[in-house]
Amino acid sequence: MTGRPVHTIADIARIAGVSKSTVSRALNDSALIGAETRERIQAIAAEHRFQLNVPARSLSTKQSNAVAFVTYSYKRVIVPDGFFLEVMSGMTGALYDTGYDLLVVHVDPDDVEWPRLYLESGRADGFILMQATCTERHVEVLREAGAPFSLWGGPPGAHPYCSVAGDSFTGGRVATAHLVSRGCERVGFLGGFEAEREVQERYAGYEAALKAAGREIDPDLVVYGDYSAASGSARMRDLLERAPDLDGVFVNSDVMAVAAMDAIRAEGRSVPDDVAVVGYDDVAAAQYSNPPLTTISQNGPLAGKLLAQSLVQAIRTGVVSNHAIPAELVVRSSA
Repeated sequence: MTGRPVHTIADIARIAGVSKSTVSRALNDSALIGAETRERIQAIAAEHRFQLNVPARSLSTKQSNAVAFVTYSYKRVIVPDGFFLEVMSGMTGALYDTGYDLLVVHVDPDDVEWPRLYLESGRADGFILMQATCTERHVEVLREAGAPFSLWGGPPGAHPYCSVAGDSFTGGRVATAHLVSRGCERVGFLGGFEAEREVQERYAGYEAALKAAGREIDPDLVVYGDYSAASGSARMRDLLERAPDLDGVFVNSDVMAVAAMDAIRAEGRSVPDDVAVVGYDDVAAAQYSNPPLTTISQNGPLAGKLLAQSLVQAIRTGVVSNHAIPAELVVRSSA
């Protein structure tokens, strides 16, 4: 055994008395190399604590063992979102188990070149997108490029790409029906971005629940924010000004709902005695709000896990899968 340092595949090849291509195949567990030779080369590498140069390998194979979580700012505004972070936690855990890393990228909503740049450079093998933070054009571009990707929040059902969907219609209906069932006569709707599919489906559920209860739809009881705490507070104040007799409100995110409860108290009213509040997502902080928030759970960590697992499966096998996560009411003190 030579005392010369071991830094490259060529060094391992010299020690083992084989070619560099044989070493490369052996370190990648290729079946083209006999088991005895493969094990001997891997033992030499382990003895010298040798590891493959992953960036160099990525350049040669155009594979990175990384997937990109794609975000962009709506109207150039980045909104912190607890559900978003819980989805990411589920992604990272699942990707770790499959040997992949997560790359978070921020793109211009009008840019259609980014998929090609990441794929051709080998920086990412696939993409994960959130319906609330991507455009329909982004989905079209990825499909046209034949890029593996997984989408959260699109329409439920079978698609030619991987998807994980929540049941926003049922969530909106159940949230509103709960407020009606506890005696609320004037139930408001505080939505996220009005143009988003999820928000539209939650509004459709809200409308369906009111109609089922024999209620009229009052436009004065419907407002939209941007998922931020600031918009939750401001739009809740607008609701109270437009409808002083409001006694219940369905809010499209927990972040906005907590801020809305603060705004209600600032107006001299109590939650839930004067105005009952139901949020959406059931982020971890919801149970610690004042009062603890009644909300619709759609299990962010599970969503992230399924997004990651289905994408890796598509990258490795070409098999596409679609999943649905139920919307479930979690009753706490706010309603």
